Amino acid sequence: MASLLPAVILLLTFAAVSAVDDKCAACNAVAAELEIGLSNVRILLNCVCETVTNVFTECPIVSELRVVELLDGLCDKMQGYTLEKIDSGRREWIKVNDWDTLTTNKQEARAYSKQMSSYCGRLLEQTEDELTELIKKGSVTAGGVSKVLCQELSKHCQSSGSHQADVDGHDENEEL
Repeated sequence: MASLLPAVILLLTFAAVSAVDDKCAACNAVAAELEIGLSNVRILLNCVCETVTNVFTECPIVSELRVVELLDGLCDKMQGYTLEKIDSGRREWIKVNDWDTLTTNKQEARAYSKQMSSYCGRLLEQTEDELTELIKKGSVTAGGVSKVLCQELSKHCQSSGSHQADVDGHDENEEL
């Protein structure tokens, strides 16, 4: 049994690596989680603006500290996601509310969640500076995080659904 353990771990590692084959779907999951955090920051800012001015106005400026705090915890939150089999050939990233009630292979699900967290780290490493500036300026609107992060900054999703390649024909995101 002990001799099978390395083979099982290796198999789960390869399965997890393939989990992020669909970078667009993974990016959209990260964007959805970021959207939740950003909406919470906007609610807080709106309350502060209303309290200070006695008039409800949206505060378009988000401090760099708030953005850094928002992005710092994002990839840890992505460990709460895993791939769920939708039908014979499709899988979808889902947020797991209770790991104990998960009906799929829990080890495999945990491997996917770690892969998603790792993917998130690489994605933010690539896009964090530009994303931070856009959020601070108020350029990332409610419901628009996925478009900014996944289409404009990382280019993991294209509006036409085609795969992004640079002028030389090389995948510009192949290290992710």
